[in-house]
Amino acid sequence: MSAVPEVPIRDDGIRLGQFLKLANLIESGAEAKEVIADGAVSVNGEVETRRGRQLVVGDEVTVGGVAVRVGSAH
Repeated sequence: MSAVPEVPIRDDGIRLGQFLKLANLIESGAEAKEVIADGAVSVNGEVETRRGRQLVVGDEVTVGGVAVRVGSAH
């Protein structure tokens, strides 16, 4: 099993919808809203339906079987 890639963020936290775009897991905010509402996104192994969920460094986000970890830019 390969390591989960990290996508660095500038601040201490980022909203789920913003992170999905930053990590290139989705194309737009509208798509983020849709995949989150459909229950297709999980954070740390649990389905997340709140687009505004605050993520912190170390959180793992999975969409359609693709996992990415929130990393630190510092």
